[in-house]
Amino acid sequence: MIIEMRTYQLKPRSLPETMKRFGEALPARVKFSPLGGFWHTDVGPLNRIIHIWPYANLGEREHIRAEAAKSGAWPPKIGEFIESMESKILHPAPFSPPLEPRRLGGIYEFRSYIYKPGSIPKVIDTWSAAIGERVKLSPLVGAWYTELGPLNQWVHVWAYKDAGERQRIRAEAVKRGIWPPPGGGGDLLASQENVLAIPAEFSPLN
Repeated sequence: MIIEMRTYQLKPRSLPETMKRFGEALPARVKFSPLGGFWHTDVGPLNRIIHIWPYANLGEREHIRAEAAKSGAWPPKIGEFIESMESKILHPAPFSPPLEPRRLGGIYEFRSYIYKPGSIPKVIDTWSAAIGERVKLSPLVGAWYTELGPLNQWVHVWAYKDAGERQRIRAEAVKRGIWPPPGGGGDLLASQENVLAIPAEFSPLN
């Protein structure tokens, strides 16, 4: 499986209409393949939407996108609101949970790390040893690394009921020595960023 993560920067105050049009067009689009999730940012860069789509492989993605475009049902008519777009193709880590509809919380944290070249296998090993204890505190939505797009990028998404729960759980994980993953990896980091995002009503992950 691959995951396509699409991030659009919108013009200020265009978010409500963008989400309305996206939601209206979505039933026709998901006849071709399912939406993984849809969010808009709440903390971090504002006026940004993030949507993820699972595919079996790049060939399936190309075929489905072509068929959806040919139908005239997709893409949604939101081009007038978009200032920039980014797409990246991600592979799930071995411990990444299945991408399926779940009700997990009101706030999702997207964390994107750039690692030094060649580091991703070590990151996977380090996380594999620690993730079992970490997910007892809050659910992991996904942990993925890039195949196309920004290289050597590690994207992990966590769900919380609200920002207060996020703060409490992260403090507890650090206090108990559960997280960040013990055993290294920090020396391999080149950069880190995060955003907090809210799921749309039509998002399968909510």
